[in-house]
Amino acid sequence: METAAFDYELPPERIAQTPIAYRDHARLLLDGGVGGTPVDAIVADLPHLLAPGDVVVVNDTRVIPARLRLQRPTGGKAEVLLLSPTAVPGTWEALVRPSRSLLPGAKLRVPGEDADLFEVGEDLGEGRRLVRLLAPAPESTTGIVADAHQSLGADPMLRVAEAVGEMPLPPYITARLADADRYQTVYARVAGSAAAPTAGLHLTDGVLAGLKARGIPVLRVELRVGLGTFRPITAAHIEDHRMHHEHYVVAPEVMSACETANRVVAIGTTTLRALEAAAATGELAGRTDLFIREPYPFGVVDLLLTNFHLPKSSLLVLIDAFVGARWRDLYQWALTHDYRFLSFGDAMLLDRTGSGVRP
Repeated sequence: METAAFDYELPPERIAQTPIAYRDHARLLLDGGVGGTPVDAIVADLPHLLAPGDVVVVNDTRVIPARLRLQRPTGGKAEVLLLSPTAVPGTWEALVRPSRSLLPGAKLRVPGEDADLFEVGEDLGEGRRLVRLLAPAPESTTGIVADAHQSLGADPMLRVAEAVGEMPLPPYITARLADADRYQTVYARVAGSAAAPTAGLHLTDGVLAGLKARGIPVLRVELRVGLGTFRPITAAHIEDHRMHHEHYVVAPEVMSACETANRVVAIGTTTLRALEAAAATGELAGRTDLFIREPYPFGVVDLLLTNFHLPKSSLLVLIDAFVGARWRDLYQWALTHDYRFLSFGDAMLLDRTGSGVRP
């Protein structure tokens, strides 16, 4: 199938630049199903849109301040976006700019620091490089690198990111984020993602309590968001798009609960991919490059709460596999009715069966 089939016109002014004041006041477009009419709601209505016997599953990964603005010893600027750790301690896969002009062995440092922080390693293609955290000089007892290496039982790279990194907002968001916690879900736990599972940004402690009061358990999985989620499709045909691996964990009790639930409600595409990867492979933890496209034999998820996605993205291809061609009608409804799009935008609740979501 041609990638152009997943294009649509997204006016720049419809891209939300800042989060809404109250997370659960984000608008929620309810899928009317085959032949039905969409219904406008808000995320705070979610507990009353579901029923006892349903289970809600969230991705509790935590975003790290993965964007590091650095410089070469000569003064030239460089940027590192940490993606995932390798099997070698202190070495991560990262997107590096300008990748082509940085030869293996090039050193990078924090502006204003005298010591080099990273060594740029092997070129992995598509702007990806291995990046190694340099050990401090033996006589050094201060500085960012030295402080990071003092940590016990923690990845020193994460300590460096916490010290000097920025939240890795998508390039289409140009406004400054006043509160970094607004790019974290309220249930974020294990640090490791280079982007937020954005559908979950809408949920609040109040929504979670409302689900519990209705007898609807909220279960957790982990999928560390990386290139597999946000790398755009550049191939002319979607079959030629290569997904990058992302780490996931689904606890046995979570999968068991999903198998006996009336309906499984995934909060976000990353949650859906973790569950479906576990179901497809029988492996409850590992790395997945699952690219969901039509026709896909979904084995777990029945309802999906998700944001509105970029044109020609792998996430939009997933939505097409989940609800079919009616995604175009839903997106057109959202554009006509002033919904906000992308990471800080509004959301929709989709029904895979085509029956629709009723308020």
